[in-house]
Amino acid sequence: MSKTHTDSPKNNGRTIWAAGGVLWRRDGEAVRIGLVHRPRYDDWTLPKGKQDPGETLIATAVRELAEETGHAVRLGRHLTKVSYDLANGRKHVRYWSAEAVGGEFEPNHEVDVLEWFDIESAQARLSYRLDRKVLHEFTRLPLDLTPLLLVRHAMAGRRSRYKGDDRTRPLDKTGRRQAQALVPILSAFGVSALSAADRVRCVQTLEPAAAALGVGIGSEPTLSEEAYRDEPGPGRDRIVELAGTDDGVVRAVCSQGKVIPPLLDWWSERDGVTVPAARNRKGSIWVLFTSGGRLQAADHIESPLPHEAD
Repeated sequence: MSKTHTDSPKNNGRTIWAAGGVLWRRDGEAVRIGLVHRPRYDDWTLPKGKQDPGETLIATAVRELAEETGHAVRLGRHLTKVSYDLANGRKHVRYWSAEAVGGEFEPNHEVDVLEWFDIESAQARLSYRLDRKVLHEFTRLPLDLTPLLLVRHAMAGRRSRYKGDDRTRPLDKTGRRQAQALVPILSAFGVSALSAADRVRCVQTLEPAAAALGVGIGSEPTLSEEAYRDEPGPGRDRIVELAGTDDGVVRAVCSQGKVIPPLLDWWSERDGVTVPAARNRKGSIWVLFTSGGRLQAADHIESPLPHEAD
């Protein structure tokens, strides 16, 4: 199942947004699921919490998992959104797969126990049907899928207004804000390697992330609009090569608006995966999950900016 979502839906009136995840870790060959006990409700649930103002839901998920469980996480697939009524409104919660990558639990004012279960035992222990639905979706696909983040470059003004070689057209003010906002999103998915089509605006989109990570930005000439238009084969081969590299590294690649949609159309048709409809706006992000270079699932983030939502 592939999903598209605006990362930070508007909180209008009595609508409450929250985010969380299925916290998991490996114990040898086994997978363990971290559930939290809340003394206020005397229940067992998946960790989650309300969105803060000016925060993306991805940031909410990472923060709330850390606050409730003490664990830093690396996000994976967006699993689902669940909704239910409260006395003061309607609550919507987005959940991601969230691998524990460090930290230690300490009891806090919301959670007094974090306990690890095998999947069957976790299903039995959860107090709520909707949480069991989320965990069921978590188990639908393998956990060893490799994420690849495919980013459309951020805003760079209008081509018609730029005097000079279009390959050197830089990001504008909004684009620089989008590029900065990408940093925590790429971090949430554990990105540690970056590459971009050989256009200034593509490279600049990833520069704040490169500075934060302390890494360089590799060049991907086959993923520019002109190269892909003239001969798509090398670009297709390159993205599959990047996705299929079995080294445990999560990569982000920045390309252009006339490359990403046809590339995904080809890839999804080849591998029999339905990808969600998306407007492919500047600064948007595809989170693609692959196995051996074959596409298995795709999530779409409309914008890195928390206020840009439908």
